Amino acid sequence: MTIAEVSRKYGLTADTLRYYERAGLIPPVPRNANGIRVYDEESCKWIEFVKCMRGAGLAVDALAEYVALCQQGDRTRPRRLDILHEQRDRLWQRVQAMEATLDRLDRKINAYSDCLEPAERRLYQMEEEKRMREGCQPGA
Repeated sequence: MTIAEVSRKYGLTADTLRYYERAGLIPPVPRNANGIRVYDEESCKWIEFVKCMRGAGLAVDALAEYVALCQQGDRTRPRRLDILHEQRDRLWQRVQAMEATLDRLDRKINAYSDCLEPAERRLYQMEEEKRMREGCQPGA
């Protein structure tokens, strides 16, 4: 696939795809005789992986190290596993922090709702009373 096709497929700009390669987030993409990138299935798998990991906030340097280690072969498996565990732990901490923030937001929303509902009822009653005084029918 061309860079334009891959860009459309994954919703990434061509500049982002070139950056991924330059930063070592994906292994070098094969090129044709004219030097144009030709994304193969393996390249696309790396793009999917990096897009997912970056979307979750994993660090560029950790991903680049992971990719470099993958290219060195099986002897780097223990370190790669360490990186994955480290990144998982960091992501888990972020998820916990986001859940705590979400709970706090929910409490705030509920507090506002608890205050607003009685006020909204009073306002509705006042509007109804005003319409009645003015001789209008409710809901008219």
